[in-house]
Amino acid sequence: MKTRLPTALDLDPTRYGRVALILGGHSAERPISLKSGAAVLAALQRLGIEVTPIDPAELAGGRLFEALSPARFERAFLILHGRGGEDGQMQGALETLGLPYTGSGVIGSALAMDKSRSKQLWRGAGLPTAEFALILDQADLAPAAELGFPLMIKPAHEGSSLGMARVDNRDELLHAWREAAKLDAVVLAERWLSGAEYTCAILGDQALPLIRLETPHSFYDFDAKYQADSTSYLCPCGLSETIEAEYQALCLRAFQAVGASGWGRVDFMLDRHGKPCLLEVNTIPGMTDHSLVPMAARAVGIDFDSLCARILATSLRETAGHG
Repeated sequence: MKTRLPTALDLDPTRYGRVALILGGHSAERPISLKSGAAVLAALQRLGIEVTPIDPAELAGGRLFEALSPARFERAFLILHGRGGEDGQMQGALETLGLPYTGSGVIGSALAMDKSRSKQLWRGAGLPTAEFALILDQADLAPAAELGFPLMIKPAHEGSSLGMARVDNRDELLHAWREAAKLDAVVLAERWLSGAEYTCAILGDQALPLIRLETPHSFYDFDAKYQADSTSYLCPCGLSETIEAEYQALCLRAFQAVGASGWGRVDFMLDRHGKPCLLEVNTIPGMTDHSLVPMAARAVGIDFDSLCARILATSLRETAGHG
């Protein structure tokens, strides 16, 4: 039986008590988290939820634990993007405090944040993903180049396309690795995918309609995601109902394979043969005016406030599935 998450129309604010909205943080994605947090804060307030924004970056040492005391709050809505918020660290802190929270648990958050381990899990589960190699030091550049150019270079633990670059030769590979290594000691080299790019929002145990991403950039980079007006988001995505359902099922399996739960987003691309290749799982996706989960939700009649209500409902133990 599928879990039914409440909409804005049937949400009882008193059921949730006082909610800490955790936003901002220290990661490179802080500006996006603050924008997402502002949008979610306004929605929760419209829903009649008693909500207080908490920014870990403004609380030194043990003050964060004091601020998030169960004596002050009944649960937390996590909208921290990137390291420290999306990688299991904050989830572990909340588990220690005994404070229920939205979205994936410690294990699912940590695995989803690690692109290399996600891909290894998918391989083990028989799910498709592009060929890749890890670059831990300069000696790993030669094996990475053997995948064949062009390659996509990306930090293994960053989001929002930070540190990503396309490379077409060994000189560019060296430069891109050095730049990515400034953000992460583990860098991923992935065989270039030339087909269409899609994303699948997950809400509860439901895969929402796919969105096709089109950009004149060489790939869907930070500027294409958050700043450019030239990026197109196609929903309906243009696929047949049968193929879209097949890809939705694949994304749901990929999401569950890394232990993610509650809500999130799975990104994938098609290779030159038109076969899907999984890219990554986002366990706390953006909730800005450019964000994809709200866009997919609207396609099935879920407005932003109702979406926030459903995400908040994942903090209930019977639906959260934290691990």
